[in-house]
Amino acid sequence: MTENAPTRIVVFGATGYAGGLAVEALVRRGLRPVLAARSEHKLAHLAAAHGGLEYRVADVSDPASVQALIEPGEVLVTGVGPFERVGWVAAEAAARSGAHYVDSTGEIGFVRELHRRHDALARETGSVMLPAFGYDYVPGVLAGALAAEQGGAETWSLDIGYFATGPLWKGLSQGTRKTVAEGMTLPVTMYRDGALADRRAAQDVRRFTVRGATRNAILASGTEVLQLPARYPGLRQVRVFNGWFPELARPMQAASLLATTLSRTALGRRVLDGAFARMAGPAGGPDAAERAKTRGLAVAVARASSGKVLAEVEVEGPSPYTVTAELMAMAAHRLALGLGRTPGVVGPIDGLGADEFPAACAEVGLARI
Repeated sequence: MTENAPTRIVVFGATGYAGGLAVEALVRRGLRPVLAARSEHKLAHLAAAHGGLEYRVADVSDPASVQALIEPGEVLVTGVGPFERVGWVAAEAAARSGAHYVDSTGEIGFVRELHRRHDALARETGSVMLPAFGYDYVPGVLAGALAAEQGGAETWSLDIGYFATGPLWKGLSQGTRKTVAEGMTLPVTMYRDGALADRRAAQDVRRFTVRGATRNAILASGTEVLQLPARYPGLRQVRVFNGWFPELARPMQAASLLATTLSRTALGRRVLDGAFARMAGPAGGPDAAERAKTRGLAVAVARASSGKVLAEVEVEGPSPYTVTAELMAMAAHRLALGLGRTPGVVGPIDGLGADEFPAACAEVGLARI
């Protein structure tokens, strides 16, 4: 990494859980990000806790206040979600101004629409936009790319699974609990026969070998299906699976079918909303001690068209929340130093460069095992 002085980095949603962790990660790098959120009281407290950082009040209900946060060439890091509902203001502000952009979304629908809405504008203004730059889904992109490279020209399909060690359910944030619950009613996007296709969440169960043991995982959405086929044109199928709770894979299949059926009626939707609210739990997320008990893993299996396994790659890193914060901080730092490679709404390989991507991941403790 060069020694040039970085441009300004703004963290929008700094007083939230994901934003707060990103601020901590940036400060550990010796950077002094500008904090932004809608509560001046919370901002002042957070800024003081980090040695008197600059802060600005901004709210998605006032798009001009968000647009005023950034200038061309600066970096906007945002954890303000749910992104499909409230994430558009920050993304548009970055694309219009030519500022670089990093977010923590796990919502593939947002990423797909973000590309449709703002890719052309971002390329025109020089904005490198890196959505979903966290545990969802950078580890899977890394594992998938390594498996595809190892499999070579024969690689026809990639199956990517996400797993974790430790007391995961106790260590989930409110936002993640909401995403897991509500995701049971949303279609899953996979890549098949050269095109994106939607299927019901958890419709398929796949067995992966993780640290020498076999674990189940359910079909889930992932931005790998958007990014890896473009980089490896020989791919005809890419699927993403979630194995956080392998013992519940079959029950979650049934739960997904029930939730999808209920969501089709107004009464069923109210029943689901009540159930999801109870599952969400309190605001915030696990503290440092709780996060230290958990490790995140991603496994990628490359196959030939015959079904023959060509490569199996396991990637491991810190807790999903810790690695998300570190990844966003690393990407923001590199973008602030002018090291972004490809303007537009892009994946991590194109955004950081194929030659730099594995080393950048290793920098935050995310590497092949």
